[in-house]
Amino acid sequence: MKKLLMVVTGADSLTLADGSSHPTGYWAEEVVESVRVLREAGVEVTLATPGGVVPTVDKASLDGKFDDAVAALEDLRAPAVLASMNAADFDAIYLPGGHGPMADLAFDASLGTLLAEFHDGGKLVAALCHGPAGLLSAVRTDGTFVFAGKEIAVFSDEEELQGGLNVPYSVAGRLAELGARLAPGAPWSSTVIVDGKLVTGQNPQSSVATAERVAALLG
Repeated sequence: MKKLLMVVTGADSLTLADGSSHPTGYWAEEVVESVRVLREAGVEVTLATPGGVVPTVDKASLDGKFDDAVAALEDLRAPAVLASMNAADFDAIYLPGGHGPMADLAFDASLGTLLAEFHDGGKLVAALCHGPAGLLSAVRTDGTFVFAGKEIAVFSDEEELQGGLNVPYSVAGRLAELGARLAPGAPWSSTVIVDGKLVTGQNPQSSVATAERVAALLG
């Protein structure tokens, strides 16, 4: 059985560009649908957060459709500690979104080390929506970005603008500054990009398709 490490944000707030604090967390659909698709495909999924904290769901993502699924996902109540995870124990790593990753995963040294180990070991790396903010942590000691030159889908600036949240930085912009090649689809479209062993999805609408592509590549 293939094993996948899903790294979920532990943040429950994001400091916006104007200095105010906005409640956030993980996006329900991106976690529960990805876990569902992967486990139905026979993939063993382990959830981890920074410090092993119980992650906070972004209440904006609970519209009645995913409330029960979040409550039923026991992994969310006792996640593993991210810093204790070993790339050698998994075949893939997967970063779902919500705005939370912009607050913690983007700057998490343990995650950056793991991502480099997965990449350098020829293992699958996947990120969804704002999950690619976590990829920003993967900068080597010589200053080079692990995923420089890679084609990436991420929640677009246009979608961010339409969403109306005054975020502190552009995830897409920072990825581009580090050398990633952005490949945005139409706003709110299901868009998945595969570049070698890197799989990225643009938004919540891409959740199922991203997880299906990861499952297929894991075989």
